[in-house]
Amino acid sequence: MSQNRYMSTDARPGLRERKKARTRLTIRAEAFRLFHEQGYADTTIEQIAEAADVSPSTFFRYFPTKEQLVLADDLDPPMIEAIEAQPPDVPLITAFRKAAESVFAGLSEADMEFERTRQELMYSVPELRGAIMQEMVRSIDMIAGVTARRVGRTADDFEVRALAGAIVGVVLGVVDLLPGNLPLALRALEFLEDGLPLGRDTTS
Repeated sequence: MSQNRYMSTDARPGLRERKKARTRLTIRAEAFRLFHEQGYADTTIEQIAEAADVSPSTFFRYFPTKEQLVLADDLDPPMIEAIEAQPPDVPLITAFRKAAESVFAGLSEADMEFERTRQELMYSVPELRGAIMQEMVRSIDMIAGVTARRVGRTADDFEVRALAGAIVGVVLGVVDLLPGNLPLALRALEFLEDGLPLGRDTTS
């Protein structure tokens, strides 16, 4: 089970899993507070661990690096679950858009604020912005995997990879303007779902 902020209500985690999830959330919350107060570069893992009342070794059990504390996307597991729950006759891009709508609708205001803060850090901190390409490839791999299972192809199939890249690309292209704006991400998916009409416009 993924220990993240948005665990499925169907998972019914046990006490041990709930404690781990709380510790993980506390570490991230204290880290984000320190980043806001003193800057990302000037905040050390030791300071984060002390603020979260854990040891540095405990920090590393949850996050391998300070970068990953920000880059880790807790929306991935519920997104995969929501995509796989879409009926098989729903077109792929529509399935992704509906899944995103479902996941976003289930977020509390605190969750939304957390995601806005996370994405603002990703796009504003030079050390993190440089890792966005790596995260983009990881997202393409994830989407290619769920797409391949849905259509009965392999994750390295040309069309599967191209579709996954298109989905990631349209979202990345707009969230860079307003990081953390989830409705904007949905608009990008709708634009792709409509066949990127601007690309077919011959009037200009």
